[in-house]
Amino acid sequence: MPHFQKAAQLGCVPSISSETVISALRCSRRQIGTPLLVVWDRLNAHRSKLTSAFIATQPQDFAVAYLPAYALELNPEEQCNAFVKRAMENALPGSVADLHRLARREFARLKRRPEMIARFFRHAGLSVTSLP
Repeated sequence: MPHFQKAAQLGCVPSISSETVISALRCSRRQIGTPLLVVWDRLNAHRSKLTSAFIATQPQDFAVAYLPAYALELNPEEQCNAFVKRAMENALPGSVADLHRLARREFARLKRRPEMIARFFRHAGLSVTSLP
């Protein structure tokens, strides 16, 4: 069993490694089927030599753009997180597992509101040309 599955069973959230990032990129590319524009924050695993080397070997599949460092208002993901946190502000989960379930539920609700997600990108000065 991979270490991240063991950690998840214990209620721990493992750190994201370069290997995890590369695996996610491969999976996303396979499932989506078209070249991807990957917009990243400055997480070490995103900027690592291993991840950079992987991206460099597949320029036809991935283009990378980095969000500005320490500019939370320019990061659409922060807007998504804040939206979910506001939705959960009165929640009283009984365990870490309950908290994870509530967070997943709120992110699933947000996923059903593509206009809201597009608004987060526009707030950051980014344009969204089409949504699935």
